[in-house]
Amino acid sequence: MDDPARCQSKEVSLRSLRDVVDGPLVDIAARLSRCLAERWPHLALVIFTRECSGRPRKVAGPAEIVDRIAIAELEALKATLGPGDSRADEAVLAGVRRWVWVVRDRCDTLLVLMPRQREPVPLQQELVAVFGMVATSISQQVAQASPDYLAESRAASAARARAISELTAAHEAVLAGLLVTLRAPGLDDAQARAAATSAASEALIALRSGEATDRALSEEPPAAAFERLHRELEPLLHRRTITAEFEAPPVDGRRLPGEIAHGARAMTQSAVLVFTAQPDLERLRIAWTSDSDRLVVDIRDSAAGQLDTTALTRSLEGRARTLRAELDIEVVPGWGSRVRVRIPLDPPVAAVEQAELNALNRREREVLARVAAGMRNRAIADDLGIAESTAKFHVAGLLKKLAVSSRGEAAVIGIRAGLTATFD
Repeated sequence: MDDPARCQSKEVSLRSLRDVVDGPLVDIAARLSRCLAERWPHLALVIFTRECSGRPRKVAGPAEIVDRIAIAELEALKATLGPGDSRADEAVLAGVRRWVWVVRDRCDTLLVLMPRQREPVPLQQELVAVFGMVATSISQQVAQASPDYLAESRAASAARARAISELTAAHEAVLAGLLVTLRAPGLDDAQARAAATSAASEALIALRSGEATDRALSEEPPAAAFERLHRELEPLLHRRTITAEFEAPPVDGRRLPGEIAHGARAMTQSAVLVFTAQPDLERLRIAWTSDSDRLVVDIRDSAAGQLDTTALTRSLEGRARTLRAELDIEVVPGWGSRVRVRIPLDPPVAAVEQAELNALNRREREVLARVAAGMRNRAIADDLGIAESTAKFHVAGLLKKLAVSSRGEAAVIGIRAGLTATFD
């Protein structure tokens, strides 16, 4: 029989565990860290889940440690455990070999604790059980794709994409300049030049590979996202003996931002549930199409046009608003019903950026479109039929109006505004 003090400790732990799962994903690591602090004293905590496309690392602890922990390090650590496993061991995190307590839940979410002392995991199975509940809660929030989750995830994805773009451009410029210098005929130490050239080339490859890895974590091919939806819907439709037609998007379509893929699946599933509530439903067509600008969800039936439009609107409007999606519901009594959801793939231009774009004149917007397309001053001049000095003047002017210091920063703003599509 447990003593009163231990029972009270369990009660406090369960109460704090409820606080962990009952809150937004953005700060779940901080809440979990507070919950675990008494029984599992630690310096820092990391939750790593590929399900959260916008923010796969959720961290709590000193910024000088947690901000330097790389996704590749967490992937390598996760690969050393099977689902449901846990252990205390050494691992490289933030570039330093450290003693960690690590749990990989059955839903493939990873927990890493950096203990204050080098020791085995205390109450190991209890830690596994507690994290299992937290990991399940994270998985359910992602699967439901609530408006709050989508908004937070989309903001994180946009911020990370911009940071990666700017960092990659800066690193590539530095390394490319290094290569040019090392290949200059004026340098006479051939062996040193060859070694340095090789190192710089490898660094460039690693940098581009890192960007591709991060993109793979935060995006889904449209056909793969739809196939996952198909698997999730099949049992539901099979139980109703409904003939369902699934029309997948092109295999080579633009990759979907993770929050778009999650949101589209959640909205499709919600719509299908309302469609299947019709007693006479026999056939249902579920199709996704996508291009460079948007994903379109199209659901049709061949029932008697008795779709509950109020319930359908209520189930979709929150996510549609968060994703800036256009929602069309058409019901024709005696013929059937159709729902179309058009979801833009690019995040909106920030309000401050939009105000700055409005300050550009027509010629400066034309020049920005070409900067965003990667064109240099000479190419811009040739394309617009102006002198190169005039193109340079316009570039300097738009940099000043956009309050940025480089062409790369201006290009990001132009891309986010969709200006690259305004000329042939």
